[in-house]
Amino acid sequence: MASRSFALQQAFDHWLAHQRSTGRLRRSASVAVYQAMWQALVAWCRTQKPAPRLADLQGTTLLGYLASRHGMLTADGVLSPRYQQRLVSLVRRVQAHQAWRAQQADAGPGQALALATASPSPTSRQPLLQPVHPGDGPEPPLHLLPDQAGRLQALLADPQDDPRARWQQLRDRCAAALQLGAGLGPGDVRALQLTDLRPGAIDTVPPHRWQLMVPANGSAPAHLVPLADWAAAVLARWLAIRKAQDLGGPWLLPSTRSGKPWGKVAQYEAARRVLADAGLDADGGGSFRLRHTFAMRQLQHGHDAGTVAGWLGVVDPQVMLRYERALPVATSVKPQPEADAQATTASLLWPV
Repeated sequence: MASRSFALQQAFDHWLAHQRSTGRLRRSASVAVYQAMWQALVAWCRTQKPAPRLADLQGTTLLGYLASRHGMLTADGVLSPRYQQRLVSLVRRVQAHQAWRAQQADAGPGQALALATASPSPTSRQPLLQPVHPGDGPEPPLHLLPDQAGRLQALLADPQDDPRARWQQLRDRCAAALQLGAGLGPGDVRALQLTDLRPGAIDTVPPHRWQLMVPANGSAPAHLVPLADWAAAVLARWLAIRKAQDLGGPWLLPSTRSGKPWGKVAQYEAARRVLADAGLDADGGGSFRLRHTFAMRQLQHGHDAGTVAGWLGVVDPQVMLRYERALPVATSVKPQPEADAQATTASLLWPV
């Protein structure tokens, strides 16, 4: 029904206006992504008989929509698990805002004043795609198991002496190394410029360690990130290849020889190829798994949560709490002999 699709769009418009007025949503790029996501959902709802209402957007209805979009491009890139999570989160937030508005309309003068100064929040945190069992907590961040991370690291650390290797393949593997060895997100690796590199900034053993000045991104401020030694070797090889190939532009990882910036979809597909080359599931959560794996690995090797949060650019303590909850019972590395105590202490100053 046209009236139902209009109501769906109206509910989103009210939510978006509230987000903008409260300053929770400032970036025009994020607004455009949410608008495109919702418009695609509403367009699909118009084709259904009967057309679903806002409250119907859960369970099999949402699964049906996601199945219809499988393999298609959207404003947020390829329809990935991350896209699905963002869509479900958006639907939940719009539903919560609609319920909050209805509560305001039914409240008395005193209640309405209290509600007007409160923020709408979902009345239930249950996932909209699957039933929740009692006692279930937040799902752990998707990450690679130690043996999987080891296989990927071995692939990335391979010197790649094959003269037939294309520079794009080496760029893709360098990007994956920056994610697994420094905790960068996909947007971070695309945003890095040559001027963001800080070689030899720390006078420790081994010498000439690299740091990266990661630009601000969303809620994450600009922050300095040390690069694990094995990943620094991958970066050094890429820089040599980039110079030998005479690639232009300011970007560390350009998309073309002339130096155009790397696009979101192209980088996503490149990460999938790297994961597949390592014999890993290319569709199991995208390259964000590498950032999550970095965080988990550093916590398991004894780095404190505050240090790791600084490397990730994380300001929300709940994010680190989620990582810590996902750690296995035995989270620390095995005790080192006393003779190695100094080396062990030094290793805690740098990611592995």
